[in-house]
Amino acid sequence: MKTNLIFMGLMAFGITLLFAFSVPQTQKKGAAWKIPAEYKSKANPHKGDANAEKLGKAAYAKHCRSCHGNLGLGDGPKAKNLETHPGDFSDAKWLGSLTDGDLYYMSFIGRDEMPNFESKITDEEERWGIINYIRSLKK
Repeated sequence: MKTNLIFMGLMAFGITLLFAFSVPQTQKKGAAWKIPAEYKSKANPHKGDANAEKLGKAAYAKHCRSCHGNLGLGDGPKAKNLETHPGDFSDAKWLGSLTDGDLYYMSFIGRDEMPNFESKITDEEERWGIINYIRSLKK
């Protein structure tokens, strides 16, 4: 009898743990970004530059992939710990609504859970390469 109670207690605990870790945590969608005009109109001097995009791909892997994922789906290993979903770079409609300057501001200035990368990624060609690489992820 005592063994049955212990067994049932352990089973209940196990089921609770299984449920807690198998149910996806709901992440909220981020609020609309307020991009300063100086960034909105910022031109990408490396647009279409394959070398810059290659540089950007390497920098993305180093700095962005942990949250945004390999394909930019917002499914990197750190993403599940965020309150706000990091976004889906494969969404052509969303990506098409943003200027390169918008992406620049969002990627390097950041806000809330999106950290500021100004001091980590200082090379302008590398920054614009990341923007070019992000654009290449759209479906």
